[in-house]
Amino acid sequence: MAKSVDSNPGVSFGVAQETELILQSIDDFIEQEVQPIADDLGETVTNPRLGHEPNGRLTDEVVEAHQEVRRKSAEAGFYAMNMPTDVGGEDVSAITWYRANKHVAKSDVPLSTNVLAGPEGPKPLLAQAEGEQVEKYLKPAMRGEKSTAFGQTEPGVGSDSPNMETRAEKDGDEWVLNGTKQWITNAPYADFIQVFARTSPQEEAGRHGGITCFIVEPDEYDIGSLNNAVGAEGVQAEVHFDDVRLSEDRVLGNVDSAFYDAMSFLGLGRVEIGATAVGHAEWLLDKATEYANSREAFDENIGKYQAVSHKIARGRANAFAADTVGLKCAWMLDQGEQAISESSILKWFATNTVWDIADDVVQIHGANGLAEENPYMHHLHRARIQRIVEGTDEIQLNTIAKQYGVET
Repeated sequence: MAKSVDSNPGVSFGVAQETELILQSIDDFIEQEVQPIADDLGETVTNPRLGHEPNGRLTDEVVEAHQEVRRKSAEAGFYAMNMPTDVGGEDVSAITWYRANKHVAKSDVPLSTNVLAGPEGPKPLLAQAEGEQVEKYLKPAMRGEKSTAFGQTEPGVGSDSPNMETRAEKDGDEWVLNGTKQWITNAPYADFIQVFARTSPQEEAGRHGGITCFIVEPDEYDIGSLNNAVGAEGVQAEVHFDDVRLSEDRVLGNVDSAFYDAMSFLGLGRVEIGATAVGHAEWLLDKATEYANSREAFDENIGKYQAVSHKIARGRANAFAADTVGLKCAWMLDQGEQAISESSILKWFATNTVWDIADDVVQIHGANGLAEENPYMHHLHRARIQRIVEGTDEIQLNTIAKQYGVET
């Protein structure tokens, strides 16, 4: 989605005054609105064993806290501020959205991940809503009153999503949906799911054609097992669709074109993940630096030993480089470019960078890094899952190679 930008095509790494004001306002919001909610929950929101039911599902009070932060953030104008103004957003630039996502990730206040719309929130695909869909799904999602999920991955189909087995067949005036999705973020708590299904065979529509997105409500599908992946405990689940009958007004966008629609916004999702990875990396490095300058061993601060200082130095260099790539990608999106190879470079490099940094920071902290009461292993888990979602490392490298002329 192209944004209005300065006519000067040059790149500036300075923070625009408007963006700086937004970041300061986000800090104030987190301090005044988010921190008190997190404080009331205490360890319930930071300790997975306390914040989850025996089956892995988030407790009701944790779910309600997430929802409360989203609603408050939407009221303050932050939650989906990158979305178009005609649907209730602020239409901020991709660069501002990148900086905001990085800023929130670096704050590391529990529940702050809900300040900006993630997989549960409105994305450009949902902006295609028409007619009653706007009032029933899009606007409530913009206000943080409803949450959604993106149903694409299946038990046997991940990166090769065009080969999905979920099908929707036309029967009179209705569509009949059958299939199973897996690893669907926010599925256990969503007010509706955007489900991708094949509606025309590949031999007729082509590999990427023939896929349609449907809006499906909770009473129309069954939640299977929770996928308690490390770093996303209690957040993802398997979803079953068994002869779900959907009227034509449940089609989001155009029939047979959903895959192309989703791919046109892929760069934005990878910019968001890249920004989050850089924010987490910088927070971890700040904590490691504090520890290295205060922890003593053999009568010296451990930061004086190159085994420690070099880990931090390498992390700083890679985080700096990843941030630079992120700003370049966001700038390209603002110019109306898709940034296909660049966003793949960002996603691969930034998520691998935070993974390496998180591992090094655990090592620097020694036994303290492994302790449950410290956040470092949690960050390592979060870093690991980021190398899978929105396209695996291998998919990113395949894309980069192809975009630069390698016949893959």
